[in-house]
Amino acid sequence: MSDSRIPVSYMAPGTSSFADFLAAEAPDLLPGRREMPSGSAADLAPHGTTIVAATFDGGVVMAGDRRATMGNVIAQRDIQKVFPADEYSAVGIAGAAGLAVEMVRLFQTELEHYEKIEGTTLSLDGKANRLAALIRGNLGMAMQGLAVVPLFAGFDLDKGLGRIFSYDVTGGRYEETSFHSVGSGSMFARGALKKLYRDDLSEGTAVEAVVQALYDAADDDSATGGPDLARRIFPVVHVITAAGGRRISDADVATVADRVVAGRMTRPDGPRAELEGGR
Repeated sequence: MSDSRIPVSYMAPGTSSFADFLAAEAPDLLPGRREMPSGSAADLAPHGTTIVAATFDGGVVMAGDRRATMGNVIAQRDIQKVFPADEYSAVGIAGAAGLAVEMVRLFQTELEHYEKIEGTTLSLDGKANRLAALIRGNLGMAMQGLAVVPLFAGFDLDKGLGRIFSYDVTGGRYEETSFHSVGSGSMFARGALKKLYRDDLSEGTAVEAVVQALYDAADDDSATGGPDLARRIFPVVHVITAAGGRRISDADVATVADRVVAGRMTRPDGPRAELEGGR
């Protein structure tokens, strides 16, 4: 008769990091620990593209387009790229889509595990550091073309404001000021946000700003999907404040996107930025 008891390691006091526990007990379950054949695998998997985030007075908003590409082919038109990490933070994915989603799920479990073991939530800086460690563990995959470069944002309960963190493929963590974007269309999205961002943005105007930025990214980057009016597919938008995080309903995002598209009918290059001291 086999012994079906729970292994001792599952019952013993241990680390508050679920990823460290997994590395010791079942390392093959970690994305970065899997054996890969030599050569680049970049063209074998769908890739997520553009994620944007911007802070406003009272929180932070994050949005992602819905397109995934595989080479010159649109692999999926309605992929979700922005996910809640926990009650007060969200993560957006760019890069190898399958690995990125798996990393998000591991990150969500990491934060939940910490809270259960320690009886308290990680600070926002602590969450950003944990995500950096997961990205660093994927470096081998990144060297073979399966890079994951997320954008992380959340509401800092201690400081009372929204914050944004970006990363590189080695796990380097960088705090961004006011707004940021990652992915193939990030250059164009950041350019749009430079013109649209103001320190006094409200939640509503911040949401419209990131939708405008994604529209500009799609206008110049073929891998970024713009609002799909025929299929009614629009960006995924998350807002995080002191009250917690929530996804903006598809109906509300559609209203914003329809307004943005209507505005582009008369001004294709987008709204004109206001200049200080003049018109």
